[in-house]
Amino acid sequence: MQYNDFTDSEGDTAFSLSTHPDAPPEGERWSTWDAASHGPAPRPDWVITDAAAVDSDLGVLKTGKEADVHLVERWVPGTERGIVMAAKRFRTGEHRLFHRDAGYLEGRRVRRSREMRAMARRTEFGRELVSGQWAFAEFAALTRLWELELSVPYPIQLDGREMLMEFIGEGRVAAPRLAQARPPVDLLPSLFEQFRSTLVVLSREGWAHGDLSPYNVLLRGEQLVFIDWPQIVDIVGNPQGFTFLERDVITMCTWFTQRGYAVDAGELLGELIAEATGAW
Repeated sequence: MQYNDFTDSEGDTAFSLSTHPDAPPEGERWSTWDAASHGPAPRPDWVITDAAAVDSDLGVLKTGKEADVHLVERWVPGTERGIVMAAKRFRTGEHRLFHRDAGYLEGRRVRRSREMRAMARRTEFGRELVSGQWAFAEFAALTRLWELELSVPYPIQLDGREMLMEFIGEGRVAAPRLAQARPPVDLLPSLFEQFRSTLVVLSREGWAHGDLSPYNVLLRGEQLVFIDWPQIVDIVGNPQGFTFLERDVITMCTWFTQRGYAVDAGELLGELIAEATGAW
């Protein structure tokens, strides 16, 4: 916080006036909790909802085509209560790469024809709408996946294009991506079963991750945590839905096979398609 000092006739400071009276006494901003959309109930005990809480950006964890992920600390001044969170900030329309949007967004609709035309023509307004769709889609997906008790980060809140979620790691050190990890061979059957059972639940819901790879799966101890869900695909509503599902399966099964645990991608894909079409 910045202050302007006012002096008396003797040259001594008489009082100070804050030039940013709405800024918190510490931290970079007040908590944005009150103005945001909130994650599913019941919330984990560690989520801080106090109006007196403050936030500080600790730096960038990851940069990507659609968004950057920052490490943000939220704490209540004068107490020992504090957490670190992952803040995913989706890029504005002019700074995003939109060549992938069309395929993933098929099957998603907005109500008004003006918005649909703007998105199709990629006007500035349309690009902003698409950007908002990515943020909302990921928050909504994580909310539903958490309710299904799948291994995903807890979605804390959504405020515009910024989504705050559970930080997966120890202290301020992020858990490694599966692509960077070297789990022992005897752990691979358990990891594969975690992957398979997650995709079974997704398929029953009619969804595919859409961009699943060892780079967006974290390894927390002996547990897989699945991240990066903005492009989640409606298998039935999207004409390319089963293509996305097949790609997810082949990419992940290839990783397991290369690590020394041979799995049959075709067999798993058949199981998932049966799950996805079972209610037809």
